[in-house]
Amino acid sequence: MAINNSCDFFIQWHLTERCNLRCRHCYQTGKGLQEMPLSGIRESINEISDTLTAWKDLYGLDFSSSFNITGGEPFLRQDIFEVLAEIREKGFEIYLLTNGTLLNRSRAAALAGLGVKGVQVSIEGPEKIHDPIRGRNSFAASVNGIRDLLDAGLTVTMNMTLSALNAEYFPEMFRLSSDLGVQKLGFSRLVPSGMGRSMAKEMLGTEEVKALYNRIFSMDAGAVEIVTGDPVATQSRISSVNNNGDVPLSGCAAGISGLTIMPDGTVLPCRRLPVPIGNIRNDSLRELWAMSGVLNGLRDRNSYKGRCGNCERWAHCRGCRAIAYAYTGTRGEGDLLAEDPQCFIDHAL
Repeated sequence: MAINNSCDFFIQWHLTERCNLRCRHCYQTGKGLQEMPLSGIRESINEISDTLTAWKDLYGLDFSSSFNITGGEPFLRQDIFEVLAEIREKGFEIYLLTNGTLLNRSRAAALAGLGVKGVQVSIEGPEKIHDPIRGRNSFAASVNGIRDLLDAGLTVTMNMTLSALNAEYFPEMFRLSSDLGVQKLGFSRLVPSGMGRSMAKEMLGTEEVKALYNRIFSMDAGAVEIVTGDPVATQSRISSVNNNGDVPLSGCAAGISGLTIMPDGTVLPCRRLPVPIGNIRNDSLRELWAMSGVLNGLRDRNSYKGRCGNCERWAHCRGCRAIAYAYTGTRGEGDLLAEDPQCFIDHAL
């Protein structure tokens, strides 16, 4: 994720699969999932809180923890503010991910009143690019939502999903961010899964990713902070690194510093990595975290294939597991431990 610190432990919670837009690159399948009622959400928040408290007490760990709340479109949950209040009551930092079209002044003020730390709004490019990807008139509605958030004093991240459709417009999005007064401009790569599987041909090539990232990080960002959760992008900014061995320290968050919860309670390593490991309503989160074969595989260097398994930056990167899984899935069976097909960093052991 691009909206909170990669050193945090975070839960990304998709409260609903319902959405008022139908984006071309969406990782959802379009099939609705049963949504937990507020009572079930409250029980799950308690389970998560108890688990993290136990980790801190038992192992003497000192880490911050947060919730990334999203959908679908989270404002389609009528009880969204009650959910946020439950999370706040437990002392967690709260971040919200939205398409921004359903925001208004009162909702923005309510988010500020709940102490929401940041809101990510998806913008795919200028209006002529954004609307064909996300829907007619959605650009104007999202920009108005951003203005309402900023007027309420909230920190806003404007985020792009980069593909061949919009990559050349990133500098223009920087100018828009600056003009609006947005504090952060984020980006992620297209993951060809769910409905976005049909856009596999729009994935950027390895050299295109390299050139784009070099361009992004050479920009004079001024007051706008450029952020990303892409481990390849992060590593591309570091000229050299010592081999830090076989213990994952940062990089791809899947199974390392975060988990995803789906509307029905299904737990995934990452929303874009649709490999269920259990259900928060039936399974102990502590047991899932410690015993899941999927998660333990993501933490085991020897399980990785290709360049990712042989890279000296493995402890700090490991590529994007979701892209590896989705890309191999377009060619047969998905392999979450395959090499990242868009990685351009050559640092083999």
